Amino acid sequence: MREDRRVTTTGDAELSAARRWGVLACLCVTLLLISLDTTILNIAMPSIVRSLKANSSQLQWMVDAYAMAFAGLLLLLGSLGDRVGRKWTFMAGLAVFAASSTGSAFAATPDRLVLARAAMGVGAAAIMPSTLSILANVFPEERDRSRAIGIWSGTTGLGVAAGPVVGGWLLAHFWWGSVFLVNVPIALAGLVTAALVVPNSRNPAAKRPDPGGAALSVAGLGALLWGIIEAPGRGWGSPPILGALGGSVVAMTAFVLWERRSDHPLLPMKFFRSRRFSAAVAAMALILFGLLGAFFVLTQWLQFALGYSPLQSGLRVAPIALVLLVAAPVSTALARRIGSKPVVFSGLLLISLGLGLLSRTSAASHYLGAVPAFVLLGVGAGLALAPSTESVLGSLPREEAGVGSATSDTALQLGGALGVALVGTALNMRYQGRLAPLLAHYPVPTPIRQLILGSLGGARAVAARVGGATGAALDEAARSAFLSGMDTGLLVGSLVVAAAALVVLVVLPNRPNRPDPATPDNARRAPDSNG
Repeated sequence: MREDRRVTTTGDAELSAARRWGVLACLCVTLLLISLDTTILNIAMPSIVRSLKANSSQLQWMVDAYAMAFAGLLLLLGSLGDRVGRKWTFMAGLAVFAASSTGSAFAATPDRLVLARAAMGVGAAAIMPSTLSILANVFPEERDRSRAIGIWSGTTGLGVAAGPVVGGWLLAHFWWGSVFLVNVPIALAGLVTAALVVPNSRNPAAKRPDPGGAALSVAGLGALLWGIIEAPGRGWGSPPILGALGGSVVAMTAFVLWERRSDHPLLPMKFFRSRRFSAAVAAMALILFGLLGAFFVLTQWLQFALGYSPLQSGLRVAPIALVLLVAAPVSTALARRIGSKPVVFSGLLLISLGLGLLSRTSAASHYLGAVPAFVLLGVGAGLALAPSTESVLGSLPREEAGVGSATSDTALQLGGALGVALVGTALNMRYQGRLAPLLAHYPVPTPIRQLILGSLGGARAVAARVGGATGAALDEAARSAFLSGMDTGLLVGSLVVAAAALVVLVVLPNRPNRPDPATPDNARRAPDSNG
């Protein structure tokens, strides 16, 4: 069908209320699939360690390869959706996601799983910005849009928090690959539903894509993550690490210069003149920084240190999901009443406090002692996520909905990737720093030494095989080193999120419904065409 290339004001109004909410339901189900996949892998990590003999660095890459492709391509695919049609980009993303999920489920080595996870990130990068930009056009009225975004944000947060629960149930009944294979029927159902229910929308005045900007952003992010993740094993002062970090700075600087001079930028730098936009993007990044950094270490703590099964571990992080469900819809009403600044600031502060409490974990700690911190994480994320998302979208004209939503999604994925990288690296440095001197006194073969230093799961497997007093001593030393590393990583996360809360307090304007003078285009919003 040929699309109407004119900018109209009637396309959204012609949708019935029932169809609007039907579209939202379709978008939220597929979004739940994407956000579940952000954390569902965490609960399967101990099983993957045992089955694929993966070390801690490879585990970080399994999480961050997905996030790197996701974050690196969101802006490009978001702008492509603005140009060719968000519905078609959304459906293409679902197809790629289903195919790469199948590849992940049957990966035979850690490296193959990393590559398949990166392909999943490509599919997710096409899906997620399309959901938010379609939503922004289907709900043009601010009150309805705020409610829809509240539900959308709650779905995102629920998926992130519920991933370990769903993954635990699957692992209790099937093998580790089931956490990926479950995506396939849901993605296929989403394809059929989207074809029937979701209207197409695009920006007829959209500029051409910016592959140069996309390449620079992926190169900069990839080099940064590689340097952070590989540093514990190679040394922070080693030439490869220094080269990667230096290359990241060069690539990111080149990206900013490229975008400033381009007549069709991937990410218009003018957006960042808005305090509301800049502070909200930073807040969204640090919400996921705290959550995913915590999930990366806590699921290993519950299984390797406390001895819970995957399902038991998933159920024990359920308080995060339950309180997030309550807090996310409430946050939009609070933001309308008292302004976005106190709501987002309070949410970030609660996340920081929760991470700080968890950083005091010791060998004598038990699960019930961690529950208050889990509740703080859930409430904090629920409070901060929806008002931050609304601040990003509300600071931009509607014809920029695709790139705006892609920017917010990029912030989420980049924050999550950095959370896993920094918290995981702090854990690994402390873990290896505590164990390596002990192993130096014994003639341990290099492969065994690498297995012990690679992860707590590897160390405990060696200890079980050795047995006796020596095995018991190794097991105790490895668990003690892991707890010390976990505490260090979570403390780093707590301090970073606390700093973000202070930035929000100083920079974010308080009233989200008041136009920001730095974005004069808000005064002339126009809906996109619908086809």
